[in-house]
Amino acid sequence: MMKAMLLAAGKGERMRPLTLHTPKPLLQAGDKSLIAHQIEKLADNGFSDLVINHAWLGEKMEAALGNGEAVGVSITWSREQEPLESAGGIIQALPLLASNTDSDSFVCVNADIWTDFSFKKLPLVDGKALLAWLVLVDNPEHHPEGDFVLVDGRIREAHQGEDKLTFSGIAVYHPALFEGVPAGKQSIVPLLKQAMARGKVGGEYYAGEWSDIGTVQRLQSLDAKLKTQT
Repeated sequence: MMKAMLLAAGKGERMRPLTLHTPKPLLQAGDKSLIAHQIEKLADNGFSDLVINHAWLGEKMEAALGNGEAVGVSITWSREQEPLESAGGIIQALPLLASNTDSDSFVCVNADIWTDFSFKKLPLVDGKALLAWLVLVDNPEHHPEGDFVLVDGRIREAHQGEDKLTFSGIAVYHPALFEGVPAGKQSIVPLLKQAMARGKVGGEYYAGEWSDIGTVQRLQSLDAKLKTQT
């Protein structure tokens, strides 16, 4: 089974004042934190070896989750002095993501999404024909323009007039995607676009439950929904 990385280093500025004293991944929805929901789902899908990055109030996440033993996983922490963004955070964590299995690819999930997606269905990427695999979803109200186009199992930038889908924050990456990229604060989007131009990004469309919990209102909506289900 691949290792999995949860991206959890953002400051959550759109969630203030909730995030002034609590890191965004520890905000509660239903009976547990956003990141605890993700860890539970990853564990249920067979992922037991997790890497989590943090920066803002990261010590509180470590205090809450520890080494993961209490929930049946092993957590290794990648500590950032300042948030390094998506690519920067992954590049720093690559030594922790090195695998003893036949594949070096790893699952990467944003810690602040909610979904019922089955992570165990994600494929390996070989670092040659494919450098990344992305899960795309319908465009939410707050992001109506979307991100990319999915055609015959490959993801690329849109041509004029094409309808785009939204990147869900669920992906599989191979270390080769980051080869030669210097460490430091940077987004993964330019790297993905370069790989797309070479036809090396595959992907799938997911029509199930998915939400980016990026505002207080969306957190409150998820909290209310989960409480009605219990």
